[in-house]
Amino acid sequence: MIQKPPRMAQRMDHIAPFHVMDILARAQALQAAGHDIIHLEIGEPDFATPAPIVEAGIAALRAGHTHYTGALGLPALREAIAGFHDSRWQVQVDPARVIVTPGASGALLLALGLLAGPGDEVLMADPGYPCNRHFARFCEARAVSVPVDAGSGFQLTLELIERHATPATRAVLIASPSNPTGTSIATDELTRIHDWCASQGVALIVDEIYLALTYDGGEHSAARWEDVFVINSFSKYFLMTGWRLGWLVAPAWAMEGLERLAQNLFLAAPTPAQHAALAAFSPATLNELDACKAELRARRDFLLPALRERGFVIPVTPQGAFYLYADCSRFSSDSQAFANRLLEEGGIAATPGIDFGSHHATSHIRFAYTQPLPRLSEAMMRLDRLLQT
Repeated sequence: MIQKPPRMAQRMDHIAPFHVMDILARAQALQAAGHDIIHLEIGEPDFATPAPIVEAGIAALRAGHTHYTGALGLPALREAIAGFHDSRWQVQVDPARVIVTPGASGALLLALGLLAGPGDEVLMADPGYPCNRHFARFCEARAVSVPVDAGSGFQLTLELIERHATPATRAVLIASPSNPTGTSIATDELTRIHDWCASQGVALIVDEIYLALTYDGGEHSAARWEDVFVINSFSKYFLMTGWRLGWLVAPAWAMEGLERLAQNLFLAAPTPAQHAALAAFSPATLNELDACKAELRARRDFLLPALRERGFVIPVTPQGAFYLYADCSRFSSDSQAFANRLLEEGGIAATPGIDFGSHHATSHIRFAYTQPLPRLSEAMMRLDRLLQT
């Protein structure tokens, strides 16, 4: 008997793959075959989770903290997150407006699940993190990718938003610092955007998962406004990618609906990870994390001029995160082919721009400076040899 598989939902036609995962798989295969690969493709710090966090997680497991928490998260962790907003960014947040989520992805899914549906539009920058547009599609809304360039620091502006907004615009999504460009939005521009959204009844969602990894200028959290949805994560600054933990600060009016969504979508964030995260805010841990941040800044300050000297165009110095989004059109008009060449001929894994949207995507490539300085130096020597051929 010939079996006929069930038909997939139509939304799957609009969920593009992560091309970087193909790069990673090939890089791992080359490593298994004995080749030395320098990984500049995955957005994950190379530092280990600080020991106090790890020990707190082990202690939680041994103490039997393996059952569900409430859908909004451990009360002690919600209070600690609110305290971090106060001590780090001088923003007072009511712990009752904090939701602990399975990664920042869980926070974005909650926000879009609450706000966006069929016929709604969500404005976001192109280039931008691909999951943002895919999450909008998953909620049966439409992601409106707004082309941005060096003129706006690769960030949305009020003028761009007004140009692309329609009566269907339900939310505006800002990421600062952003992936893949590492650029931040100016505080006065964000204020203008906030005021416009408030006057139009449009939700403002601000992704701040790299905010604590801001190297130039101050760290300004949008949580200073009580009507904004602010997403953050324990993955990047706190070095807890595999622990799958993030948070959402939301307006008070939204909390009841968000709690219902959390109960149904994931029930609760991982309990041992929540207990471990309590140790993330200790002075000793924060000192270690800021030392790692200083190392990341040193890597940026090495790699940025090194790439520019070799002919890559990076018109805006990224203020944060750990990415350089480079125009590689001097060498190739096909970023995926160029990424493949870097890997196969140079042993350098990087991410093609086509992962981040469509605006000049084929002429850009993202380098993540998530390797020690000696490895970055080796990558540049390999790049020199490759470009000479």
